[in-house]
Formats: sequence, structure tokens, C-alpha cells
Amino acid sequence: MEYIVVIAAAVLLVVVVHAGLKPQVAWRALPVLLAAFALRLAVHVLLMRSGLGYGGDNYSYEARALGIVELWHRNGVHYVTSDELGSVYGVAVPCHVFALIMYLCGGKAPLACTAVVALLGCALCVVLYRFARLLGADERAAFRLLVLTAFLPGFLLHTSDMFKDGFNAFLVVACLGLAVSNLRRFDPLKVVALGPLLWALWNVRPYMVFMCSLPLLAGVFRVRRALSGRSLVVFAVVLIPVLVLLQGVDQSDGPLGTMQAQLDRGQSQHTRLANAEGGSGVVFDDGGNAWSDLGPKLAYTLLSPFPWASGSMALQLGKIDTLIWYWLLFCAVQGARRLWRHDRRTLLILLLFLVPASIAYATTMSNIGLMFRQRIPIVMVTSLLSAIAWTRTPTYGGPPEERAADPEASGSLVRGT
Repeated sequence: MEYIVVIAAAVLLVVVVHAGLKPQVAWRALPVLLAAFALRLAVHVLLMRSGLGYGGDNYSYEARALGIVELWHRNGVHYVTSDELGSVYGVAVPCHVFALIMYLCGGKAPLACTAVVALLGCALCVVLYRFARLLGADERAAFRLLVLTAFLPGFLLHTSDMFKDGFNAFLVVACLGLAVSNLRRFDPLKVVALGPLLWALWNVRPYMVFMCSLPLLAGVFRVRRALSGRSLVVFAVVLIPVLVLLQGVDQSDGPLGTMQAQLDRGQSQHTRLANAEGGSGVVFDDGGNAWSDLGPKLAYTLLSPFPWASGSMALQLGKIDTLIWYWLLFCAVQGARRLWRHDRRTLLILLLFLVPASIAYATTMSNIGLMFRQRIPIVMVTSLLSAIAWTRTPTYGGPPEERAADPEASGSLVRGT
């Protein structure tokens, strides 16, 4: 049964590629994504489950999924809440997906579960291609982004086992893509589609819902006025204290209270010191204040592991990914300059995610290996700006009369809608 699930995931990947891309692009992308899918399974079998010694969360989610399966055997198949199994709080979606596969396979099925994670990782490549075209990247640049994402070492590694990073990245990029799509051409159905996506994201990594909230609101309300340099500077100055003030708004069990509790837990000195244990830990002399030394923390959050850093073999291999990330950052600056000249509203959508996410992660920075995984959504969104820099024949968005007559850059994240 486990192999049947793997084959079904591969078939579904073919369907996703042909449904999401134009025929001529789909035939080029399909071999790339099938190879990326197969490589993830190979990494899972040959490295992740054969003594590499990397991970921990993947085994934790596997154990939680087995706990869900046990409850299903006793009480029937149903959605297991944190009241029944406290460990599923915040990770219910990946755990239930894995549990369903295990239930169908009659026991542990790490290869089948990995096939579904690999499918999600490859589907994200299709979404990024669509997103890049939506931003104005030409077909060549968007396809380069698809290939690069498919084989980006860090992303490949964390979609080669039962991690939740693939779920998180897919949902974040899909939500932001819908926000930009709404900015191009408002459609109530896109707003409705955000509901299940945000629910799923809340049950994968809850605080990411709040990191996506500002760009989503900007997409729904459609920032119509072209932004000046002064207005963006004012926005950047005001943003940080607003985020700080939000911590004290809601002390209840509501969404803001949940966000505050998670942020307080992540920023607490106890948590940061605990996460700093191990070869890739980093301790800052900040007197226990998470907001102190913000500059160095941002540098470690966005740029580590540095080329000269010592550490484990996994950290040394992570430097390959980091060097690619440096190149993407360099290209992204050029892409941001292009969007600044042609489409400031869309640039604002992306910055509304990238700036708060970077700052929030910096205040919890304590471990290079952990941050290397957590910043995957930041890398994905930044790479969209890189695709703009690679573009030779841009078709930037904006008012309909200014857009090129290109069906793939017409304001929809999904082909044919």
C-alpha cells in the first residue's frame, strides 16, 4: 500500500503540473519536477533514514501521527483536537495528513508520507512560477526560479522527510500569491479561498498567519495610490512600534492572545538559551531582552551560517544553500528596484511580509540550524524579486491598460481563472 501512495503522489504531480502551467511550459517542467520528486525520495531512503543524524521534528510528527491513528482505531476517524491529544496543537494539519496515510497503509509509512511532502514541495515550484509571472517576470526567468526552487538544497532536504516546512512554505506563498492576485484583479472567490488556506496555516505554524495578515489586508483593500519614497520610509518607521504594541492588545485566548503567547515563549530567555544548546547555537549579550542587539540578530537570521563558521557536517553543507541565498539576495535588490519603478503596490505586499517576518525571527534568534529552516518562506518570497531581476521582457502588473496581453500575467494565480 505504501508504494501505491507513492505512485499516486507521482501521478497527482503530473496532474498539478498540467493544470497549473501552459502546455508548452508543462512539458518542460514535468521532467524537472519528476526528477526533483524522485530525488527527495532518494534522499529520504539513502540519507534521512540511513544514519545522517539530521532532524528530530520529523520523528516527533511521526509519533504524533501514530497517536492520532491509535485514537482513530478506538473512536473512529475524526479530527483530533489538542484537547484529545495536546501534542498536535499548532501542527494538526501535517500530523493528520501523515496519520491518514498511516491509517491507509496499516502502520508506519515514512516513504509514503515523504512522497506527499515531496509532492507539496514540487507543487510549490508551480505556484512560484505562477507567482513570478503574476509579478511581471518573463517565462524564462520564472522557469529558472522553478528549477532553482526544485533543487535548492535546504528546501530539498526539508521536503525529503516528515517535516512541516514544506506545508508552511506552500501555504505562505499561496496566501501571498492570492493577495497580489487580488491587487491585480479583485475577486471575492479569492478572499473565500484564503479561509481554508489560513486555517491550514494556523494548524501548521500559527504565528505565520499574523506575518501574512498585513499583506493580505493590503491585497483585499487594494492599495490604489502609488507610494512615494517618503511614505514607504514612514511606513517602515511606524511598523516596528506597531508590532510591539500589538503584543499587549489581547491577553485572552483569542488569536491575538495566542500570537502574543507564542511570541513571548519564543522571545523568552529560557527558550532562547535552550535552543542555543548544541553546535549551531548562538548566544547574544542582550541582557535577556529579545529586542536588544537587533542588528546582529538580523544578520544571523538572514545571512547565517557564515562561510567562516565552524560546526557540524550538516552546518557545513548548509553553507552551499547559504551561498545560493546570497546570490538570490543580490538579485532581489535589483528586482526590488525594478518593482519600485514600475509597481510599488506589489512591492509593498512583499515587503509587508518580508520585513515583519525578518524582525520577528530576529527576536527569537538563538540557533543557526533552526533559523536555517524557519527562514525558508523568507527565501521563497525573496526569490520572487530575483526572478524580476532575471527578466529580459518584463510584463509588470498595475492597471489593466498598462499590462501586456499575456494570459499568464493577467492577474490570476491559477491558470484559466
